[in-house]
Formats: sequence, C-alpha cells, structure tokens
Amino acid sequence: MPYRPTERTEARKARTRERIVAAALEQLGDGGYASAAIQPIAARAGIATGSVYRHFESKAELAAEVFRRAAAPELDAVAAATADDGRPARERIAAAAETFARRALAGPTQAYALLAEPVDPAVEAERLAFRRGYRDVFVRTIEQGIERGELPPCDTETVGAAIVGALGEALVGPLSHPRRDEEALVATLVDFCMNALPSPVHRPSSIV
Repeated sequence: MPYRPTERTEARKARTRERIVAAALEQLGDGGYASAAIQPIAARAGIATGSVYRHFESKAELAAEVFRRAAAPELDAVAAATADDGRPARERIAAAAETFARRALAGPTQAYALLAEPVDPAVEAERLAFRRGYRDVFVRTIEQGIERGELPPCDTETVGAAIVGALGEALVGPLSHPRRDEEALVATLVDFCMNALPSPVHRPSSIV
C-alpha cells in the first residue's frame, strides 16, 4: 500500500519549509546573496544542511523563492503609494518614486541584492518579472493621468520602464556606499521622475 502523508506530516513539512525561507531572508538581509549559502541558512533554521534539500531541489530554487518573498512587499508598497484615491497622477508617481527610494535606503544590503547583485539565472528571471511589475504600476498611473486629462498622450510603457530603470540604476551606488545626505538623494530622484513625465496639459482659460 503506497505511503500517503498525513495532514500532520504535511503541516510539519510546511512549517520547516517556512523556517528555511525565513532563515534565508534573514541571511539575505544581513549579507546579500553572496552570504546566502545553504550551510548558514540551515544553521539559522536549526536544521541539518541536508534537510534543506528535502524542501528545495537546489540552492537556485531556494534563492528564487527568497527573492519572491523579499521583493513582493517592496512592489506592494510602491503600488500602494499610487493608490487611486483622488490625487493627481503626478503626485502619485512622486509618492511611488519616494517610496521606492526610501525603502531601498532603509535596507541597503537587501535592496542591493534585489536590484543589482550578481545572481543565478533563476533569480535573474524573478528580478525581471518584478521589474516589469514596477513598470506596470507606473504605466497604470500614467495612463490614468492621460485618461483624466492631467497628462498628454505618450508611450506609457517606455516612460514607465525608463522611470523604473533610472531609479534602480541611480540607487546602486548609494546602496553599495551609503551616503549621509539621503534626503537630497531622494529629492533628486523624485524630481527626475517628475521631469521624465510628459508636460501637464494646460487648458487655455475661458474668456468671459
């Protein structure tokens, strides 16, 4: 008779898997992907090194899962900053850019790992997927601004992708070598994103 895992067994496996992921996330935050070898992750999780491979077929599979877990809250925060709550599109884009920058600067080691650290192809694929997610957040907000007459028509996908690319590239240096004047950096990045948007639509005043 074939073995069938019980609910208790499956629950225990799920808990152990989550402990591994949590330990890997801590390791990522402390030292980036370069430090996230299986042995220190297993030690943090309180399990044998070989036990990790019962839950993940390879280090690359674990690294990709960790990237998804670490990156998802960052994307959610940027999306929340552009919430369609009555603010003009330009104001929401500015809020998203500021959120992106401030959250990255608050956790520079993890942010650098998510944005630029050399990684396995499996992780790079996740990185590209999340980059498209950020682009889509900006594109959606710009399109709403166009629909409401706040912004003129433009190539929204190119503008959105350019904003995301510029934010990520501009932060790589500061994340690697922290600087004191973070407020000036954030302000510059927000101004850059505002200048990247098409000029607002100015309607002529009616003559009475």
